[in-house]
Amino acid sequence: MGTRAVIIGVAGRMGRALTRTAAEFPQLTLTGAIASPESAALGRDAGELAGIAPLGLAVSADLAGALQAADVALDFSLPEACAAHLEACRASGTPLLIGTTGLTETLGEADLAQAAQHIALLVASNTSLGVTLLTELVRQAAASLPLEFDVEIFETHHRMKRDAPSGTALMLARAAADARGLAPTEALAGARSARGGPRRAGEIGFAVARGGDVVGEHDVRFLGPGEQLVLGHRATDRSIFARGALTAALWLAQQPAGRYEMRDILV
Repeated sequence: MGTRAVIIGVAGRMGRALTRTAAEFPQLTLTGAIASPESAALGRDAGELAGIAPLGLAVSADLAGALQAADVALDFSLPEACAAHLEACRASGTPLLIGTTGLTETLGEADLAQAAQHIALLVASNTSLGVTLLTELVRQAAASLPLEFDVEIFETHHRMKRDAPSGTALMLARAAADARGLAPTEALAGARSARGGPRRAGEIGFAVARGGDVVGEHDVRFLGPGEQLVLGHRATDRSIFARGALTAALWLAQQPAGRYEMRDILV
């Protein structure tokens, strides 16, 4: 049967993409399709919900039951539900990949660290393999270039995206801040339009755009005296996130308990 996977948030945009893309991974079998108890998708076939042939897998709200026959779970639900999903996976000993963004107010680092003592846990703001590599390039550039090179992050997403700046933009900013030995809370300036005055030394700024159906665009600019370095990524198909997430989930299912990042699967 290979690796048995449960998709949490199967009725959402990413959940449906994961279901469609799973067919590209013959070593993976979907054994659970979880939606919220209030979801109109309950009882529907997960394949039909995703716009493909029926899979014989009904959408359910019974996460605990689904985890009994799972080797790994992928959570792309809503931030307010992730804590309960994390606890269910910890209780069952099921490795968990969390791709839900905007977790800051609902799930703290202490909760994640505690769970990682019992299960393999990977939290990713972006599961694209290209973005994973971009993050490492940003880390290297920030460490290599002089501090005179200011860091600015520009990101664009579709009009329905809930969080701003995006989780990916924050991830890129933290990579740059860490590489320069800066505390993230001091380095991340946020949207500069909210305040006036000159740029503060060491800060990392964001420019955010929301509109249309843009899947995701991120540029990290290092602006120095007389020159600029621009590192960027363009997503044109949401399946790249699903493909990266499923690749990571297959890897995670084989790992011992601990905290992991997308960068770990590139090694």
